[in-house]
Amino acid sequence: MDTDQRETSRNGANQNSRTDNEFVIQKHAARQLHFDFRLAVDGALKSWAVPKGPSLDPADKRLAIEVDDHPLDYADFEGVIPEGNYGAGAVMVWDRGTYRNLRAEGESTISMSSAYHEGLIEVWLEGEKLVGGFALKRFREGKKPQWLLIKMDDSRADARRNPVSTQNKSVKTGRTLDAISREGKEDNRIAGSEVYEN
Repeated sequence: MDTDQRETSRNGANQNSRTDNEFVIQKHAARQLHFDFRLAVDGALKSWAVPKGPSLDPADKRLAIEVDDHPLDYADFEGVIPEGNYGAGAVMVWDRGTYRNLRAEGESTISMSSAYHEGLIEVWLEGEKLVGGFALKRFREGKKPQWLLIKMDDSRADARRNPVSTQNKSVKTGRTLDAISREGKEDNRIAGSEVYEN
């Protein structure tokens, strides 16, 4: 865990600055590199592992595997989960911002909680890298339900842009995933760290 994360956990500053409509996308070099797409819903981060990361092309349907909810303050975590722990590897805050529930607009209002239970979430993201409408559609139930993450066809759709491969630095610290890994492993050797599970 980096120094900023330890300080924030200790003084509780994150809890006071959390919003109900927050999102974060964390790039995670676990056993397999993937992106964790997280939306604040009902006091927790609903979370999906997206192997290929989000796309700005509405024709792309990205697999999103539902994983356990995370506490809201995990949205700020950037560092290394030590070897031997679940989700071991470097974690980067790749994008973050707020979202608007598109299903709460218009005549038939549906809450985020209801949208999640129905298996169709539609949000407008206002992130530092991603802006625009995105849909999550559940297509398979089970122990780890599978969803599709799809860019909605709006003014922010752009099949030519691929931010997953071209925008490789943290919006929190400006570091690359390799730098986080190197620095985090050194921090873990020196002081040990609190472990966050993914």
